[in-house]
Amino acid sequence: MAEDKNTFEEDVESAEFITLEYEDGTSERCEVLGVFDVEEKQYVALAPEEDETSVYLYGYNEHEDGTFSLADIEDDEEFAAVSEMYESLMDEGDVDDEDEDSDEE
Repeated sequence: MAEDKNTFEEDVESAEFITLEYEDGTSERCEVLGVFDVEEKQYVALAPEEDETSVYLYGYNEHEDGTFSLADIEDDEEFAAVSEMYESLMDEGDVDDEDEDSDEE
């Protein structure tokens, strides 16, 4: 883990896009905006390819084998803190996306 994670890492496992697979069998391709830390946990910001107005925020877990997994943010206080950090990073110009809305999927 790098010393200062309050900036986006632009290269998430070299993936510019990932595909989210939902429980109902549908999928959605999303652009990886970046990874950032909030209170020693990592999170990822994703922008759906088909919806330019939304940003999805997920917990991000990198595994020793080089793969990663995403986790829903289920706690309202945690989601508020993650959203606030994302918006702060956007305001600093660390995010390419111009949308300020954060939605959890």
